Amino acid sequence: MSLNRPDYIRDDGPIREPIVRLAKMITDRVPQHLGLTKITKEDPEYWALAAIATDQEARIALEMGLRKPRTFAEIKRLSGLDDKTLEDCLSHMSYTGLLEYHWENLDGKNPGHEKRWQVPMFVPGVGEFTNMNADLLEEHPELGRFFERMTFLPLEKVTPMVPPGGAGIGMHVIPVEKAIAMEDHSVSIEHISHWLDKYEGKYAASPCSCRMSRKTYDEGCADDPADWCIAVGDMADYVVETNKGGRYITKEEALEIFQKGEDNGFVHQITNIDGEDKIFAICNCNVNVCYALRTSQLFNTPNMSRSAYVAHVDKEKCVACGRCVEYCPAGALKLGQKLCRADGTEVSYPRQVLPSEHKWGKEMWNENYRDDNRVNSHESGTAPCKTACPAHIAVQGYLKMAAQGRYQEALALIKKNNPLPAICGRICNRRCESECTRGRVDDPVAIDEVKKFLADLDLKEETRYIPKKVVPATKGHFDEKIAIVGAGPAGLSCAFYLAQMGYAPTIFEKNAMPGGMLTYGIPSYKLEKEVILAEVEIIKAMGVEIQYGVEVGKDISLDDLRAQGYRGFYLAIGCQGGRGLGLDHEDAEGVMTAVDFLREVGEKKAFDIRGDVVVIGGGNVAIDVARSAGRCGEAKISMFCLESREIMPASAEEIKEAEEEDVQINPGWGPKEILTEDGRVSGVVFKRCIRVFDDQHRFAPEYDEDDTVTVSCRHLFLSVGQSILWGDLLAGSKVELGRGQGAVADPVTYQTAQPDIFVGGDVYTGPSFAIDAIAAGKKAATSLHRFVQPHSTLTIGRNRWEFNMLDKDDIRIDDYDHAGRQEVHYQAGRDPEGRDWKKSFRESKLTFTEDQVRAETARCLSCGASIVDPNRCVGCGICTTKCEFDAITIHRDRPECSEMHVAEDKMKYILPYAAKQAIHIKFGKKK
Repeated sequence: MSLNRPDYIRDDGPIREPIVRLAKMITDRVPQHLGLTKITKEDPEYWALAAIATDQEARIALEMGLRKPRTFAEIKRLSGLDDKTLEDCLSHMSYTGLLEYHWENLDGKNPGHEKRWQVPMFVPGVGEFTNMNADLLEEHPELGRFFERMTFLPLEKVTPMVPPGGAGIGMHVIPVEKAIAMEDHSVSIEHISHWLDKYEGKYAASPCSCRMSRKTYDEGCADDPADWCIAVGDMADYVVETNKGGRYITKEEALEIFQKGEDNGFVHQITNIDGEDKIFAICNCNVNVCYALRTSQLFNTPNMSRSAYVAHVDKEKCVACGRCVEYCPAGALKLGQKLCRADGTEVSYPRQVLPSEHKWGKEMWNENYRDDNRVNSHESGTAPCKTACPAHIAVQGYLKMAAQGRYQEALALIKKNNPLPAICGRICNRRCESECTRGRVDDPVAIDEVKKFLADLDLKEETRYIPKKVVPATKGHFDEKIAIVGAGPAGLSCAFYLAQMGYAPTIFEKNAMPGGMLTYGIPSYKLEKEVILAEVEIIKAMGVEIQYGVEVGKDISLDDLRAQGYRGFYLAIGCQGGRGLGLDHEDAEGVMTAVDFLREVGEKKAFDIRGDVVVIGGGNVAIDVARSAGRCGEAKISMFCLESREIMPASAEEIKEAEEEDVQINPGWGPKEILTEDGRVSGVVFKRCIRVFDDQHRFAPEYDEDDTVTVSCRHLFLSVGQSILWGDLLAGSKVELGRGQGAVADPVTYQTAQPDIFVGGDVYTGPSFAIDAIAAGKKAATSLHRFVQPHSTLTIGRNRWEFNMLDKDDIRIDDYDHAGRQEVHYQAGRDPEGRDWKKSFRESKLTFTEDQVRAETARCLSCGASIVDPNRCVGCGICTTKCEFDAITIHRDRPECSEMHVAEDKMKYILPYAAKQAIHIKFGKKK
């Protein structure tokens, strides 16, 4: 990054020598500090000080010296100023952050505890203090970039030579206290409680300077910056009295903030420049913005910040749920596998090379660390179930919890990634089961049936699970208004995760009921409406408002909503229209699209079927149409599709159930002509399809025009695709439409060409499955959160949810439960309305019993496990707060990392360590 000052700074006058001299005194850049390199107007030390200090103030600071506490009388004697002038200068210099003050007597030179001012170093010091002052930062946004530069430039060369403990530089990770509560060998400075006790009664919550700084150049993380930094001792008074956004808090309030930080996965850090007897703040740091954590992560030099602790995973207990991986700030945890390779050897995993092992240079840096730290799995792969699921649900984890009878906890784990488990337990296309490793032995684990068992807890008010909110704001909520258009699976999912982050989004739904195509496109015998309503009630209980009967684009426009204060929009209206064949007579009486037919049947649970029925299509929707038609009358039901039986898009289970209900399936035929009599359909002429796809597997059907068959019918239902009905929703917007009239959007963020409009689900991907829409909704919630928080990045440091699957051809399975897959049972007799179950619109599938759940979960081979790279671990202990299986703990493997020194002594420790390190590397090369 260039040293050039931001282009909005205008400084055409002569260089100010007092500012240059002060910059030289304070800076940690060795060439500039020693005068080997001149400080110019282009240097951040200069243009930052020039923004906040007068020449007179610079001269006062020069007289005071760096980090030398001075009383008012001493400063007056040094400066020669009168009381009023000096008071005004000291007040302003404290306001800007050029000075700090305290009353302590740590050096033994202040037994009377007089107020003393001192010039702090740039970091931690002036950089933080200037960026905590919101008014100052608004007036001089360049201070944000100054803070960033001064946490980077001085450390480019020295960082690899820093010994464990940090040698009095910057900040130091302090572990989650409960993670080390049972450690016999911990020392006092490793405990937050030690520091709170030391500064009993003197705490102030103040803004996070890193979060504030990043926002000045649009790299904010979307956290509310307020209160994450806990100033202690005299620093508490300083941040309150000098417009640093501080407010006094009690110890209980401090502990509550620390807990909120841990809930969000933030790292506790203490200042590390005054030795083991003094700190001035305990911070709750987000790795996406924190400059202290950046130092170790960007330069790949963990000694700069890590604690004495290292994470350890007990692979036998680990179930690869991935929660520790999601929250690890250092990218030290990734998902791997528990199973051995086919030859019996364990998979080996790479470790980060350290400066003590290799000659260091810029080629060893990782400026993309914020994204690389969010990689979920090793290249060699992890559990196929989690990998294959579009929402990446912790399948292995909830199966283990279910096996242990921890049903409510299992449901909670599912909802980390899927807020509609009862729905998915009934209609999911089960990609997790398709890839299940157990399928290589006999049959896949019945994952979806176990999920359905667990999710049915949500159908009863007394056992339903409403997730706890985890809000990246100490106030516990966000006020920004977000509108979601469409209450289908994508919209409901987005609303759920926004509510969990502290928002109160509003869903606008044109229909009378929620669910979208879940309600109006899926037959009740597969998914009863009561199930949908039960899951929606939980989403509403989290603070989501749903306005029914409101069609955005007709009853109200997006501009109207903007005028009402809505800051972001998620369009998730699904594919609500059907498609035709392009043949004559498609408008004849008795011809209907699958979408329209299923909607009417869903609303009325009836349809006037009189005569034979032909369904054109070979997917699951066509199966739904055929089976629904069979429930609406006594008729012959025939399905015709282009594909052969082997490549029909409908699932084998769906085909089997249709045939059990006497649906005749005729693969390999395409429609040629629709026949009519007196304006009503009377039959269809089909021609033999000899090829569906070309050599590039593009849809390009070929037919034998001479091989035909004529089928008579009174009803013809077309299940050949769906369309998007935009109406006037996009009127006046810049949203672009692409293939199939789907919205064009960024593949990571789902943002359209209209910046405040995001899309997801079928309007972006085309017709797909509910679980895909649910996954999209969660990603959209992340994007909307970042968008409505000003100056935040939509992309940097976000979880991309990309996983690799282990090689199922290269594993060894030594032992396993030999029990077969549990079978799903069906209702016997007649339904409550007295109908045969094959003619009923009531759900006929029974849920697993507890005995079946225990038997089925025992079949899981437990493929995956979390893997720790100890060279990357910073010992924060956040991972231990996310594991619900006691599979990950931290241990004091590096006690030397708890050595704290004063900043003035740093070279006493850096130089010997650097020499020792160089000898070790050279010896290692010879070896």
